Amino acid sequence: MVSMQGEPRDVTQLDRLWQRGRDFLGTRTAIMAGAMTWVSERHLVSAMSNAGGFGVIACGAMTPNLLEAEIAATKLLTDKPFGVNLITMHPQLDDLIRICIAAEVGHVVLAGGVPSGASVKSVKDGGAKLICFTPALILAKRLVKLGTDALVIEGSEAGGHIGPVSLTVLAQEILPYMRDVPIFVAGGLGRGEAILSYLEMGASGVQLGTRFAAAKESIAHANFKRAFVRANARDAMPSIQLDERFPVIPVRGLVNKGTKNFLDIQVATIRRVDAGEITREQGQLAIEHFWAGALRRAVIDGDVEQGSVMAGQSVGMVTTEQTVAEIIDELLAQATAALALRSRYEG
Repeated sequence: MVSMQGEPRDVTQLDRLWQRGRDFLGTRTAIMAGAMTWVSERHLVSAMSNAGGFGVIACGAMTPNLLEAEIAATKLLTDKPFGVNLITMHPQLDDLIRICIAAEVGHVVLAGGVPSGASVKSVKDGGAKLICFTPALILAKRLVKLGTDALVIEGSEAGGHIGPVSLTVLAQEILPYMRDVPIFVAGGLGRGEAILSYLEMGASGVQLGTRFAAAKESIAHANFKRAFVRANARDAMPSIQLDERFPVIPVRGLVNKGTKNFLDIQVATIRRVDAGEITREQGQLAIEHFWAGALRRAVIDGDVEQGSVMAGQSVGMVTTEQTVAEIIDELLAQATAALALRSRYEG
């Protein structure tokens, strides 16, 4: 453990609180980096693992060949553990799992839906540890029965695709009743004191995305990072659905011109459907296609006005561009300082 503020016994206490998570990940800290498409690639992932955290490659829509190359490139930059996040709806999921197993990736995250029994078996038979997301206790129990080795519960405060329930509520609903596997909490986390509070509730570790998206090692465009530094929590809002006939998957990001244009396209599309100019199916496709490529435009091209600037509500805690190691050390210092303060009161 690096030198930090607080008494040595506070550091020891923090180690004890997340020991299960550290053992599961094989890392110095039980801090995972969320898998963010276009952001969580070899540079950020290796920096995260080298700094004592746990980096996770975001496979997204990668082909098996691209994923194989990304894993190999990451291994050239770190000899520490890291994982790969795979989307369960990917049409080549079986091949992607085989790539991970062949490359001896130690941890595979299956996200975006409930994994099939066949996918779980492929991961487990290949010798990798399986991590899944759960939005409810009943599903957590089901996933454990399927063979999941660890779970992530992510609150609506997170960036990107979100569920309807906050981490505060999810943690109370799940942590006291699920002890079978390590549980990592995510959504809106930006300071060490908050991390400490969830560890004390029974979490084995945490997952953060927004704090690391704007790190120096992130390949995100300078405009993207500056948008994070300028933003506050109220700027990170979920996408709005105007008509229940045209479902919109909620995605949290910074409000910009693209966000407002999305509302306009919904209004115009609804009017055209109601007027009989296009079918309901065509209208749904028009709404869904609006954001096609928008995340890449923001992250890679730097178009933070029309692109999709996905960010969690913790974005207000991104006040400057830091290295991954500086972010982790800051989080640890905050957590141990909180433990030291408590020790003084109790003493």
